[in-house]
Amino acid sequence: MRSGNACYHSVQNLLSSKLLSKNLKIKIYRTIILPVVLYGCEAWSLILREERKLRVFENMVLRRIFRPRREEVTGEWRSLHNEELNDLYSSPNIVRVIKSRRMRWAGHVARTGEKRVVYRVLVRKPEGKRLLERPRRRWVDNIRMDLQKLGCGYMDWIERVQDRDRWRTLVSAVMNLGVS
Repeated sequence: MRSGNACYHSVQNLLSSKLLSKNLKIKIYRTIILPVVLYGCEAWSLILREERKLRVFENMVLRRIFRPRREEVTGEWRSLHNEELNDLYSSPNIVRVIKSRRMRWAGHVARTGEKRVVYRVLVRKPEGKRLLERPRRRWVDNIRMDLQKLGCGYMDWIERVQDRDRWRTLVSAVMNLGVS
């Protein structure tokens, strides 16, 4: 997130410029800032607090791009609400992109087979003892939650991955999930 912030601050003058169109500013966001923020997101195990921070960051950038609006009745300037930002920015939000990429990568991992180290690390349960506290959310837990939101059973997801077309449909459906 720090590198994403640094990237944002390096181009914030471009994003607030009146000389550039909104479409060009969105392209700057998608091609310069977003890849830096999303680097390695396929293997992230996000909790709700982290998802909220990512959405706040994205809304901060979008507010810079779309600028404040003037009220017609009172003539006062105001910041855009999150719903207005979502309407203006037609692409899926950052959390949906992360979930979609994670699901796509889950398909690759599951198809590699049990002999590969990446499969064992990300899919199987870790061995050994843990400290007594609330267990951390694992990568597979996020996959399970996304599949449950889609109405798919968790137990058969590894078999479902083998059919690439069906899995691709699921990955695109994750992009349309509501974010809670």
